[in-house]
Amino acid sequence: MTARDFNPACGPLDRESCERLMSLQHRIGDALDPFGVSTTILRAQQAWLAHPKELTDAWWTFMADLSRVQSHLMVRATGLAAPDVIDVKPDDARWSDPVWEELPFWDITKEWYLMCTHWLQDALYQTPGLPEAERSRGAFWIRKWLNAIAPTNFFFLNPVAMRKFSESNGESLIRGLNNLIQDMREGDISMTDKRPFQVGSNLATTPGAVVFRNRVLEVIQYTPTTDQVRAVPLVIIAPWINKYYILDLNSKKSLVKHFVDQGFTVFITSWCNPGADMADATFDDYVVDGIDKIIQVARSVTKSDQVNAVGYCLGGTGLAIYMAWLAKRYDKIDDMPVKSWTLFTTLTDFARPGDVEVFINEAGLQAIDRTIDQKGYLDGKEMALTFRMLRSNSLIWHYWVHNYLYGETPPAFDVLFWNVDTTRMPGEMHKYYLREFYLQNKLIQPNALNIAGEKINLRDIQVPLYAVGAEEDHIAPWKQTFSLMGLVSGPKTYTLSTSGHILGIVNPPVNPPKRSYWSGIPKGNESADEWRAKQAKVSGSWWEHWTDWLTPHAGEWVKPPTMGNRTYKKLVDAPGTYVLVK
Repeated sequence: MTARDFNPACGPLDRESCERLMSLQHRIGDALDPFGVSTTILRAQQAWLAHPKELTDAWWTFMADLSRVQSHLMVRATGLAAPDVIDVKPDDARWSDPVWEELPFWDITKEWYLMCTHWLQDALYQTPGLPEAERSRGAFWIRKWLNAIAPTNFFFLNPVAMRKFSESNGESLIRGLNNLIQDMREGDISMTDKRPFQVGSNLATTPGAVVFRNRVLEVIQYTPTTDQVRAVPLVIIAPWINKYYILDLNSKKSLVKHFVDQGFTVFITSWCNPGADMADATFDDYVVDGIDKIIQVARSVTKSDQVNAVGYCLGGTGLAIYMAWLAKRYDKIDDMPVKSWTLFTTLTDFARPGDVEVFINEAGLQAIDRTIDQKGYLDGKEMALTFRMLRSNSLIWHYWVHNYLYGETPPAFDVLFWNVDTTRMPGEMHKYYLREFYLQNKLIQPNALNIAGEKINLRDIQVPLYAVGAEEDHIAPWKQTFSLMGLVSGPKTYTLSTSGHILGIVNPPVNPPKRSYWSGIPKGNESADEWRAKQAKVSGSWWEHWTDWLTPHAGEWVKPPTMGNRTYKKLVDAPGTYVLVK
């Protein structure tokens, strides 16, 4: 053995044995820490030690903050009032109770926590020499840890919890313990009071019928409410990551009812809630037996050659794939079964998918694969927890404090009920989706994906497109959804709604208006920011603007079609059976 054969990590082993040992170490590390948290923190430590000047500057920043907090502590210790040294961010509701400012001890506790939190997060994100992806990943995970150890999350460090305990003679903590036991039985933290809601009773109430069913989906056709309807039906591809009735919550919030009342014949996908028996279902199955099938059904029932198609979130990603698939199969745009298409908060370019990218690396996906392979599917609760971690203070720790420390029952809220009414993901299909789209970003690469026998290219799509993003969306960041404008070839209009992934879409017209939007036609290769700078902000719901856009594609007024036909007969009334499967 020569000197160059010696590796400090392996000791005096031959090269082949050393490589096997290091490979084993990597596999063990990936299994124990699939998202690379400890690795990132260790590399950050090494990077700081390798940059002593930057480390000294960061240390002096900490000492300056510490000195200011110490001075604040001395003033508050005398009983005098003093402005905060470390300001609370406007959207941080943890410190909203006046006790965190009025009583010196709790004010000092808050300031110490905020000082350490801000410094640690800033220091990790500013690590010299660390790749941006690792800085973002490290800052994300340390932020989750700091959120978890906030004093507000612990009974004896939360003055509001102790006050409620005293005022209720201990009843608040007993109620909180009962809430905890109930949530442990259900395997999740309650976000809403579920008791008032029942799908088909006060949710998903728009009249209609299931006119087709296969192992992938039920097709729901809605009952017309107008004497005449538009000749070209509206087909909605809901996300199979959740249940479809987010678009049919109740009579006041239902996008489905809104368009039925506007004279559109509406069809929607109600995807199955798969179990282990669908572990082998593929993405091709969802495109061919799902999206293509509902469009066939709608065309047959309405006797229309074409439909106007709509896709929401993952359903929109599926629709984009389907449109590229159609473009390979039809030479002329007028022969295609889709006359126009609309996307709601849809990712097609996954280069910057938002905070969720901290979960997307090879080791992380292998960990998810292991979880899926054990059951044949990914449980919806596991996926929901992933998205809740992206906003852990508002979606996890808020409920921890209010449910368990305060002993409160969360209020009844239909959107949150829908949010916890989760669905499962078929094993093979979901692994393909995460790896091919999120990890390798193949959808924007010409001919990189083979879908149902066709190599697809988004640039082949020439059908008119209306796309909607949401300004505060953390699941499908709007600037990333805007990137599709530079890929497709046909006419396109982009609309940006205020609010987030759900409320930016569930956005009915109301008086006075609650939200606003920007809308316009993208020019050339302009960026998302350049596009928005040119648009006027409009008060109100974008639904009305979209209706105006749809009208030229909707065809003539005709007699309403029957509910189903000889080929696709009515099976059961809406909301059907698949949506009820838990």
